[in-house]
Amino acid sequence: MVNVLQFTDVSVVRAGTTILDSVKWSVDDDQRWVILGPNGAGKTTLLQIAAAIIHPSSGTAEVLEEPLGGTDLFELRPRIGFASTAMARRVPAGEKVLDVVMTAAYSVTGRWNEEYEDIDERRAQRVLVEWKLDHLAQRKFGTLSDGEQKRVQIARAVMTDPEILLLDEPAASLDLGAREALLQLLSGYAKEPHSPAIIMVTHHVEEIPLGFTHVLLIKNGTVVAAGPIAEALTAEALSTTFDLTIDLQEAEGRYTARAI
Repeated sequence: MVNVLQFTDVSVVRAGTTILDSVKWSVDDDQRWVILGPNGAGKTTLLQIAAAIIHPSSGTAEVLEEPLGGTDLFELRPRIGFASTAMARRVPAGEKVLDVVMTAAYSVTGRWNEEYEDIDERRAQRVLVEWKLDHLAQRKFGTLSDGEQKRVQIARAVMTDPEILLLDEPAASLDLGAREALLQLLSGYAKEPHSPAIIMVTHHVEEIPLGFTHVLLIKNGTVVAAGPIAEALTAEALSTTFDLTIDLQEAEGRYTARAI
């Protein structure tokens, strides 16, 4: 078991506003975390620190045992897989799906003058098969549905065999069928013993895939609860997090929540 993420009293302040407040959090390589909280709670900011995109205003953050602020980010970031809507916006609409995935090898979002080896293309094709995207390999990214684009982003994020995988609201805006298809794939990936640590941001307990092990609930930049899902995901903790009286139900490892 290897520690891949360690936050110690991490705070982020922007323009006088506290976005994260003294967050303590630790993630090991065999854990799959979901981060839950309302809009503006600090979820994406947590993920951006984990992705080594931003640094804390105070406190210390170690990613893959490297302290942010004291390591070469150009060497660290390729070890991190990151999929988000913001990343999808940077992908050229005319880029072929195969190339969207393959360009992860050079950490670019569009083919230019890079030279790829056969092993890169074979790896990209294999990843497309694993995420049920091989039939779309020659399609242009801009012609895909939201669900297809989100799966391509995840396939791109795992292309380089990252040591930690970060997913920012991968099921947002998807219809029921696309959401469930994605959650099935994420569940299968999460259960694989050789998969990396996974951290996924979401707004809904219904989007927690089977195989995820831990949850962090955050409100106003402060951690409400964190730990194994069976212990930390409770109606009381959700009620505190969302300022509502919440009824939480679980059936065969999937969750539903509603206000009472």
